[in-house]
Amino acid sequence: MADKPKNFGLIGVAGYIAIRHLKAIKETGNILLASLDPFDSVGIIDSYFPQSDFFVEFERFDRHFEKLKRTGTHIDYVSICSPNFLHDSHIRFALRHQADAICEKPIVLNPWNVDALQEIERETGRKVYTVLQLRLHPSIIALKEKISNEPVDIIHDIDLSYITCRGNWYRFSWKGDIQKSGGVATNIGIHFFDMLTWIFGDVKGSYVHLSEPDKAGGYLELEKARVRWFLSLDSNDLPDSAVNSGQRTYRSITIEGKEIEFSEGFTDLHNSTYRDILKGNGFGLEDAKKSVEIAHQIRNSKSVVSTGEIHPMVKHLIK
Repeated sequence: MADKPKNFGLIGVAGYIAIRHLKAIKETGNILLASLDPFDSVGIIDSYFPQSDFFVEFERFDRHFEKLKRTGTHIDYVSICSPNFLHDSHIRFALRHQADAICEKPIVLNPWNVDALQEIERETGRKVYTVLQLRLHPSIIALKEKISNEPVDIIHDIDLSYITCRGNWYRFSWKGDIQKSGGVATNIGIHFFDMLTWIFGDVKGSYVHLSEPDKAGGYLELEKARVRWFLSLDSNDLPDSAVNSGQRTYRSITIEGKEIEFSEGFTDLHNSTYRDILKGNGFGLEDAKKSVEIAHQIRNSKSVVSTGEIHPMVKHLIK
C-alpha cells in the first residue's frame, strides 16, 4: 500500500532555489498546501501545485496554518527557502506548528542558533533537516569512501576555487548585506566547507588571507587535508579558460593537483534529499553545525597573510 502523501508548506517560494523544492515535493508524491513570499511573481507554482494557497503576508500565512489545524489538516513539513537571516525564525515557526522543517543552507548564520534550535527540537519533538546535497553526489560519496580507507597519517593538499559572477544588483539585495547573508563564505561557500569537513575531518586551524564584500580566500587545516580556498563573485577573477568559453561560473577542486570531477549529476539531488528525509533519514542540525562554525569564524576574522598557505588566485589580489 502506498504511503499517504505528506502535506507541505513553503516559505520563500519566489526565491531562486524554491523551484528545486517545488519539484522535489511534487516528484516525491506529496502536496503543497500553502506557500509564502512577500514578492508575488510566483507563477511557477502553476507548474507544480496550482491549487496551493499563496500568501504575501506572514501573519496571514500563520493564521492559515492555525485554520488548517482547527479543521483537522496537519502540515507535516515546512520547506524554507527564505533569505539566510530569516532561516532561524522560520524554522521556529515550523516547529511551533508541529511540523518538521526542511531548510536550505546555511541553516543559520551563527553556531549558537544551532544550539537553540536543538533545544526547541527537544521541546517540540519535531525535527530540523537541512539540504547538504553535495553529500549525496556519487562522485563525492566515492571520494569519501576512498579517503576513509586510507592510512590515517595521509594528509592531502587541496585547492578549492569557486567563482560565480553576480551583477550590480547583488550588492543592493539582502545577499550583499553581510548581516543578512553572512557574506561570501557563508552564501556561496558553506556547502563546500561542509563537504570538505565531511570527507577530511575536523578543523585544526583556519586562517583568512583575503576578506572583501565580493571575494574571500584563506587556508583550512583539517585532520586529513590542507585546503587553500578562494571564493569570488567578481567576473574579473575568472580564469582565461572560463572567459574564452563564455562561462560565468568556474568551479574547481583539486587534490594533489588532480581535478575532482563533479560538475554533472546535480539535477536531482534535492529530490534525493527529500526522499531521504521522507524515509526518516536526512541531515540535521548536528550535521550542519561544523560548516556554520567555519563560516562564522571566517566572517569574524581579520585577514592575516603571514599564516597558512595562500591560494594562487589570492596571491595576485593581496596588496
